[in-house]
Amino acid sequence: MRRKPFVPKYRKHKASGQAVVTLAGRDYYLGPHNSQTSIAEYDRLIAEWLAGGRQIRQGSDGESFTVNELIVAFWAHVEQHYVKNGEPTSERHCMRSALRFVRELYGNSQAGDFAPLALKACRQKMIDADWERNSINTHVGRIRRMFKWGAENEFVPAAIFHALQAVSGLQKGRTDAKESAPITPVPEEYVPAIQPYVSPQVWAMVQLQQLTGMRSGEVTRMRGADLVMTGSVWIYQPQSHKTEHHQREREIFLGPQAQEIIRPFLKRDLSAYLFSPRDAEAKRVANLRKRRKTPRRKRENRLPKTRPKRVRGKRYTTNSYRRAIVRGIEKAGIPRWSPHRLRHSAATTARRNGGLELAQILLGHSKADVTQLYAEQDRGKGIAYAAQYG
Repeated sequence: MRRKPFVPKYRKHKASGQAVVTLAGRDYYLGPHNSQTSIAEYDRLIAEWLAGGRQIRQGSDGESFTVNELIVAFWAHVEQHYVKNGEPTSERHCMRSALRFVRELYGNSQAGDFAPLALKACRQKMIDADWERNSINTHVGRIRRMFKWGAENEFVPAAIFHALQAVSGLQKGRTDAKESAPITPVPEEYVPAIQPYVSPQVWAMVQLQQLTGMRSGEVTRMRGADLVMTGSVWIYQPQSHKTEHHQREREIFLGPQAQEIIRPFLKRDLSAYLFSPRDAEAKRVANLRKRRKTPRRKRENRLPKTRPKRVRGKRYTTNSYRRAIVRGIEKAGIPRWSPHRLRHSAATTARRNGGLELAQILLGHSKADVTQLYAEQDRGKGIAYAAQYG
């Protein structure tokens, strides 16, 4: 049974006869108990408390509210807002990285005193930490986002956020921050080198990414229920994808090669994930038992582990998928590459065989204002390409 969210009670302060409510450890006196004025004041405070992420602003000028208190209040919003399909998004980790510098430098300062020079000081710390220029600009934007939320919920004066907008982004060639290296396709000889050192599930996902250009999060979430297998080219419609909050649909076209990769992993339970770490571990253990030369000793009264060190998930996450590839790369003794570069490999092949427009179609980079007519034409091009090369 789901419990109702806690809301502080309207109470009577016996010594004074006034109504009182406690928010964030502070008592707020509302007026004579059971009076219409005190009840209206209680309703107003509770409404502001809920709207502010169960936090209460300490003053309209923001002077009595520290940066650390603002971070705590904002983090309650982050945990509620950055969720997709019941799971936290990667933005939480990115936001934590950005706010770390603010907390270290200005945590005990008044939120109302955080000015453009303070933001630039945090940015300089990122430069000193050897972060890349584009990443620094993105993280500075996240800090601004916190103060924008603070202004929206009256934790800080609106003038603070407007002043922070005056801080320009770092420009290429005009800063000490290093530039990020361009993301290039994975050299063709490096991909098959990891096959002997990864599970069949991981190898299948690597091949699918190389053929279709799908994202890591899309290939790890693949289920039978998401596949339309009626035509010569299958259509994969991910249950969740990067741009779904922009009301965009995502279709991935699976040609004959991709279909042959997927077939061994199809399951009767259409809601089950095709590529499961549990399946990979069960296969690995079965192979070890098959190759065992000495008889296995039977231990009587042997109890199973109640708390195993590692529990395999129902599906790979983007992180576990990447780690599996990195382990294979280390065993193969080749230069490191990331699964995201497989997407670039697919884009390079598609552009070489069908042009830039086709590469954009396969990668899901279509614009929001494209007409329905062009969308249908694009879909046909994608299916035709998958039938020949996928």
